[in-house]
Amino acid sequence: MDRPKITLPSSFKLTFESWTSGNAKEQAVLDDAKEELRAGYAAIIANDPDSEDLAFYDTETGLPQSKKWIKSYTDKNVTVIGELPAFDPKVTLVKNVDGRTATLGYCTDESKASTKDRKTGKVVGNPAGTDPEVFYSVTLRKSAQGVWQNASVTSKRGGCAK
Repeated sequence: MDRPKITLPSSFKLTFESWTSGNAKEQAVLDDAKEELRAGYAAIIANDPDSEDLAFYDTETGLPQSKKWIKSYTDKNVTVIGELPAFDPKVTLVKNVDGRTATLGYCTDESKASTKDRKTGKVVGNPAGTDPEVFYSVTLRKSAQGVWQNASVTSKRGGCAK
């Protein structure tokens, strides 16, 4: 199945450190999860919570959660700039009857990423004393078309060992 081509502007650099696996199924999960994350940040930057690219990579249950996350930026009229490395991914293929569920844990480091007000241009980073590392836990479901889609995401500030 053709996947959307997602590009981010040079003002925001999203990198993926060690998002590789020798296991083809795990690699497919990693590849689609990367694109879902790219689609989410592209939607924030484009000020578009209804992004079709994001909908492609989210399940029906996961999409409202992603839209809420994007709106937490767009409702404040801010975008994202800087660098955001995503690292230390760990995929678990859930052993169940259908083999269409996986979990992914990974970390991001927000220390070089900021938000920028679309009107004033004011740039804001994390408040002083805030741990810049965030741990994410994602549940993915494989669609009938073979796309690993986000079903749910939880995040916790801290909890990453870089």
